Amino acid sequence: MHHKKIGWIGLGNMGFPMAKNLENAGFPLSVFNRTASKSEPFTARSEVYISAIELVKNCDIIFTMVSNDAAIIDLYADIFRLEDITEKIFVDMSTISKELTLTIAQQLKEKQARFIDAPVAGSTVPAKEGKLIIMAGGEEKDLQEVLPYLQKLGKSVKHLGPVGQGIAAKLAINYFLSIIYQGLAETVLFAEQSGIKRDDMLAIINESASGSGATQVKTPLLLQQDYSAAFALDLMLKDINLAKKEGVNSPLSKVLIETYQQAHDAGFGKQDVIGIINYLKQIQ
Repeated sequence: MHHKKIGWIGLGNMGFPMAKNLENAGFPLSVFNRTASKSEPFTARSEVYISAIELVKNCDIIFTMVSNDAAIIDLYADIFRLEDITEKIFVDMSTISKELTLTIAQQLKEKQARFIDAPVAGSTVPAKEGKLIIMAGGEEKDLQEVLPYLQKLGKSVKHLGPVGQGIAAKLAINYFLSIIYQGLAETVLFAEQSGIKRDDMLAIINESASGSGATQVKTPLLLQQDYSAAFALDLMLKDINLAKKEGVNSPLSKVLIETYQQAHDAGFGKQDVIGIINYLKQIQ
């Protein structure tokens, strides 16, 4: 597998540690990021490109990890201008709409290239540790070809069916997380109103059946009241709106979209998603 040339486009909060894991595994890696300074830590061991197009030309398997639909549309519009991308495999690990995922896949197929959607569950810490859960949609033979790389990024790679099924699962798990985080914030505030200290309430939650990896990973942020974004509230708002677009229409979904939107409007969008507690506290 080491003879394959691997490209990585997008070195944000998630993409950077994921690409580093591939570099540390010894794969021949090329990277590109629109903000060039993000690429500098790769100059010693990997090839740094100043153009996404040049990277794609020179790589066999290209991973993309960018922020939203608009970024993917811009990126792939450039890629589609290339005359020959035959048999190249594109693995998109972003969280974008299922409609766009299917469109990109079809356009690549028309140019005889291959596509896998492989979004991830987990934030920056599991990304650094290579312990993400990867939800993949695509052809089995294509997945087998990229599996050695995915296994360096995640503790679990789940093949869920054809293209589009990876993003479908990602939107579902993030919808569930949006419920957990808002519920956790509301519970902490309710307990505090009754005179229960935050650290005591969080210990009770995490030591009981209601505790989970999600509650545990946000506990330090709630205790230190440091809401630096591991996963920004605005990204969660984007994902639950994508879930709505895909058909989620439950009583809770309406409340969640309204609350996260209002938190964004109140200026909390750049904070970590659990920073929703600051908005909820403000409206009590």
